[in-house]
Amino acid sequence: MLAGRDTTSSALTWYFWLLSKNSHVEAAVLEEIEEKSEASVYDEVKDMVYTHASLCESMRFYPPVAADSKEAVTDDVLPDGTMVKKGTRVTYHIYAMGRSETLWGSDWAEFKPERWLEKDEGEKHWKFLGRDAYTYPVFQAGPRICLGKDMAFLQMKRVVAGVVRRFKVVPVLEEGFEPELLPLLTSKMKGGLPVRIVERGLGEVEL
Repeated sequence: MLAGRDTTSSALTWYFWLLSKNSHVEAAVLEEIEEKSEASVYDEVKDMVYTHASLCESMRFYPPVAADSKEAVTDDVLPDGTMVKKGTRVTYHIYAMGRSETLWGSDWAEFKPERWLEKDEGEKHWKFLGRDAYTYPVFQAGPRICLGKDMAFLQMKRVVAGVVRRFKVVPVLEEGFEPELLPLLTSKMKGGLPVRIVERGLGEVEL
């Protein structure tokens, strides 16, 4: 239940905050959503490539689980030659990896869904360009990769489509305020995210 509920809500909290700071990304997400019909949940979200990329980019900055660890069941040697003895606990810091210039380039600090996308010459639509799970271990990697990964993306894209189509989520924060990440079992936002919900083309209500 923790994996299926808390991680998704954590990811979406940070996503809507980043979306509010990057109006050009929100506009592109909205444009893509408006191109889709509301007939079928699956059909509506399966081809939301830009929205998928924006969720990946959001979780690069704020992974639902900031760090994880594994215990070696036998003696082993890591690819860089590091010896790992049986029983040793090895921790990898997903939050830090997502902000690594070595892994993501000199523009790592930019919220840039396009880094996950490509267009062939003459093509009108984006294609998703995934990263290997060891560079982007938000859903873990190898034999223990998250079994619910596809379902999580389906859930998140459906929520984003349902909300963004009708509403603009506006954080109620002081100018220049940066939310504080609490790396508990999941990556919580300290104090939560107070927002105003503005119905597109109509009024607003504060939550």
